[in-house]
Amino acid sequence: MTTLLSSAVKYLKGVGPERATLLEGRGISTVADLLAYLPFRYEDRVRFTPIAEMIPGQFHTVEAEVGTGGGRTLRFARGRGPIFHVTVRDSSGSFDLRFFHGAYLESRLKPGQRLVLYGKVEADPYRSGRLEMVNPQIELLTGGDPASADSTEVGRIVPIYEAIGAISSRLLRRIIYGALANLPSHLADPLPEEIRERLRLPTRREALLDVHFPPKDASLDLLNSFRSPAQVRLIFEEFFYYQLALALGRQREVREAGIAMRVRERGIREALKRVLPFKPTSAQKRVLAEIAADLEKPHPMHRLLEGDVGSGKTIVALEAATIVIENGYQVALMAPTEILAAQHFLSARRVFRQVGYGVDLLVSAQKRAERQVILQRIEGGETQIVVGTHALIEEAVKFHRLGLVIVDEQHRFGVLQRKRLIEKGASAHVLVMTATPIPRTLALTLYGDLDLSLIDEMPPGRTPATTRWAFDTQLASVWEFVRRQVGRGRQAFVLYPVIDESKQELKAATAEYERLAKSVFPNLRVGLLHGRLPNEDKEAVMEEFRRGALQILVATTVIEVGVDVPNATVMVIEHADRFGLAQLHQLRGRVGRGSEKSYCILVAPKTIAGESRERIETMVATSNGFEIAERDLKHRGPGEFFGTRQHGDRAFSFAQPLRDFELLELARREAFGLAENSVRASEIVRRLEATSPLWQKRYQLASVG
Repeated sequence: MTTLLSSAVKYLKGVGPERATLLEGRGISTVADLLAYLPFRYEDRVRFTPIAEMIPGQFHTVEAEVGTGGGRTLRFARGRGPIFHVTVRDSSGSFDLRFFHGAYLESRLKPGQRLVLYGKVEADPYRSGRLEMVNPQIELLTGGDPASADSTEVGRIVPIYEAIGAISSRLLRRIIYGALANLPSHLADPLPEEIRERLRLPTRREALLDVHFPPKDASLDLLNSFRSPAQVRLIFEEFFYYQLALALGRQREVREAGIAMRVRERGIREALKRVLPFKPTSAQKRVLAEIAADLEKPHPMHRLLEGDVGSGKTIVALEAATIVIENGYQVALMAPTEILAAQHFLSARRVFRQVGYGVDLLVSAQKRAERQVILQRIEGGETQIVVGTHALIEEAVKFHRLGLVIVDEQHRFGVLQRKRLIEKGASAHVLVMTATPIPRTLALTLYGDLDLSLIDEMPPGRTPATTRWAFDTQLASVWEFVRRQVGRGRQAFVLYPVIDESKQELKAATAEYERLAKSVFPNLRVGLLHGRLPNEDKEAVMEEFRRGALQILVATTVIEVGVDVPNATVMVIEHADRFGLAQLHQLRGRVGRGSEKSYCILVAPKTIAGESRERIETMVATSNGFEIAERDLKHRGPGEFFGTRQHGDRAFSFAQPLRDFELLELARREAFGLAENSVRASEIVRRLEATSPLWQKRYQLASVG
């Protein structure tokens, strides 16, 4: 069993080195990986439809024969290559087939040849009353017997796979069919038998066979809603091992010795008062108390801090950092991009200027000499809080006494990255921040290794921004609206997706800044802010905007976080259709921070369609962060959203947390219940590792979390 699943996919019939390279690019290097690549939908090709009963606009499976006489022609269309036309018939009637680039079929589809077809039937646009199929799937029959056709294509419910490069769904079917034909009759099943029987789940072997090639009597509705018994088994299995790893990890963390911080001393309370620039909300007070209680405990904190845009998460995180620094330890704050890291650095430096802490920024773009000086300060303890990107987890970074790791926007990181940063300290505390509101039950399930703190209250005096969609042809009226708002003493942001002009025909911040300052707002004070400016210049520009010296700030997404200017009441985002939903919500959160009515104007063409249009309409319809996050999760998929596809680690191959939430909760209950019996849990983990190491690696992400 292990030999088959662990064997390289390139040795399977129909693969070879070239196709193996394409498969490996999708993370498929072994037979086990291939069998985890599941169909995304299924088609019913069990029943044959008589030609006379075919319905235009529907898909049909038809058994027919090539007509005799003048029913076969090869025509050439300018710019489209050869088009092969052929008429087929059965006892009830006839219809036509059209194949683009079909010259090769002229020698195969001889008069009288019997075949099975599958495709969408349409009315022939050139001949009234005639039906046709264009480029249908086709199987030749030998001896006139439908059973002689390829058994992966006809007479069954057919799995449809997402193509991988030049490897079509049809070819994947045949490769997987061949692999399953060699599946051992006794395939080891590491899922606990008592759980499998109690939940009436099929064995792993049965599940693999049925999920790829379902029995003829299987429910097509259940298959296409991912609720067939085979699919339920495989989805449950992924969630179960993921949750078991989290449960065992939590038990280890509770036993692990940590750094018990002092939080009640007068000096620490005084430092917190100097750091906090405003009166905290009751939600901020509650969350800080939860964090402080964790920091006092003799084992490491592992906490998720969740709150919508503008709820004040960052200041709470910096207060937690203050406690740790006052105890003589260092703090590392990791952000997913250099722009976000720079913003956090500027915020931390501004806040901690009151207490004199050493704050540094560490990113890949820094010059070697500058970087070396910062590394020395970190190792020597002069740097008390360092803000950075993935650069923080590089081997060269050594801390003097790391006591707290803060990770911003954790769903953009793999859990392995978080772990590598934590390991740079001796049992450091961990605080993960996310501005992406996740339903509480889903957050508790997915972040099972973290306790949850929720800031569910916005600072007083803030009003949600009114969001409007303006077409790019209406910019003149948009600029007039901005001019009126500034005339009332307010300020405005104008956002662009790129810094410099590009081949994508997008407006660029630098060029638009020049145009707006000279031609559109010549009598107003306009500033420019983007990611390539030195940090000192960024801070200077933002400070001018904060104190009102600048009335309009032209910027890129550098302002996505960490910018708080209550007097800014207008946010204009050009090319809004090029931004993601979560990013648009983040950017909108830069206004509405004062008591004055605020506006977010999304500029995009009237003609946009599909997901781009849906994103804009969602932004106009709601300011509810939880609703926006749920829609964003559905669009982007759980792998990208939750960081489960980082660096080749695929925690979920086919399970989807939102779609399969009930199964996820069930798996969590079973896994955490099993974890209470440490002997039995260890036995299950050993069995998984011994019988299916390649399947086990899929859960490594959670096990190290």
